[in-house]
Amino acid sequence: MTSAVERLTANFSMGAFVKAVELRKRIWFTLGALVIYRIGTYIPVPGVDAAVIGQLLAQHRDGILGLFNMFTGGALGRMTIFALNIMPYISASIIVQLMSTALPSLEVLKKEGERGRTKLNQYTRYLTLFIAVFQAYGVALSLENMQNGAAVVNPGVLFLITCVTSLVGGTMFLMWVGEQITSRGVGNGISLIIFAGIVANLPQATASLFQLGYTGALSPAFVVVFLCLAAVTVAFIVFMEQAYRRVIIQYPKRQMLGEDTTYMPLKVNVSGVIPPIFASSILLIPATLIGLMNEKSIPNWLSLFGQQFGRGHILYMAFYALMIVFFSYFYAAVSFNPVETADNLRKHGGFIPTIRPGTATVAYFDKVLTRLTAIAAVYLVVVCLLPQILVTHYNIPFYFGGTSLIIIVSVTIDTVSQIQSHLVAYQYQGLMRKRRGDKRQRIIRR
Repeated sequence: MTSAVERLTANFSMGAFVKAVELRKRIWFTLGALVIYRIGTYIPVPGVDAAVIGQLLAQHRDGILGLFNMFTGGALGRMTIFALNIMPYISASIIVQLMSTALPSLEVLKKEGERGRTKLNQYTRYLTLFIAVFQAYGVALSLENMQNGAAVVNPGVLFLITCVTSLVGGTMFLMWVGEQITSRGVGNGISLIIFAGIVANLPQATASLFQLGYTGALSPAFVVVFLCLAAVTVAFIVFMEQAYRRVIIQYPKRQMLGEDTTYMPLKVNVSGVIPPIFASSILLIPATLIGLMNEKSIPNWLSLFGQQFGRGHILYMAFYALMIVFFSYFYAAVSFNPVETADNLRKHGGFIPTIRPGTATVAYFDKVLTRLTAIAAVYLVVVCLLPQILVTHYNIPFYFGGTSLIIIVSVTIDTVSQIQSHLVAYQYQGLMRKRRGDKRQRIIRR
């Protein structure tokens, strides 16, 4: 039996979308904010030779620099004011979220509702500023030391101040833009900024793929097979990101009133795209640092170590899979608390059929979460490793990697869901206004 929301969703039409004036304003606001973000990715940091940075990035495109350049939408390769992008804010958010489960004072704030969330957001902003200053200062020093100072026009204290101010200002501005999109636009602003950076480079990556097929570097049949594989992968990601495990919840008081049994949806992939991002960042750091060192001063054992941890090697693939599994379980344990969930069910009089409240319910939730996380970890490993093999052995553009596809699909699903929610709310408001109008007409006729 379909619900009221499903019936309304099935009746969506362009006419309903056109009449939803507030939704259209939100969409236009979101698009305008993303356009401003893309313009900022072309505003260079003063005193930096972007050509030198581009050459360095081309040499290390398979390292962590290439990964960050993908997330920044090419801003790092052009060394613009948005070179750090929103990454400091994401790091700060993850740190605050982890600390809120470890520190009792922050855990209390987390349970205080809107006031607690406002306080945690304030702590996140302060931590973002600290991380951005630290990273910007490190980038400025690296630019001065890069290729004997060839990347900087006039190195010195003035350049350090200018570079740090520009990069920190760009990150804080993007944080503000993301929050504005979340509150006044459609979708999660921070996710949409990363999404826009990846999507902006997809046309160039697609053209590069067809160019490889045109020049004979890749056979046309392989290009067709790869595109079909990419479509199947996207469909698989959509399926897994929308997969839920429904846990039956019964409330005795509601059953006495004749209400149906409710369900608690547990998402299969609780951790989202965080495990692949963390695993890629950690594993690519050694190879990138070795690549930036002087070749003559690198010992043989260290050079061999860097080669084995390079993208596409067996050792790299093995550790990459293990890190994805580790972060999947770690973040799932942080995001979902079986003890707290079981306690909330007990307080509201709910229980799981055939499962006793209390310790048995906690053990049941822990077992279900462990199995779901195992499925999610296998899914992430398969989706991330298969494109890695294609990228390494067939020189497929980096933007067709598993991490970028998961981000694109996840953000698209979340944004479309929010648009549907706004349309459902608009239709409900229309029904309520119509019902009030009919009631007034009946009163007038009487």
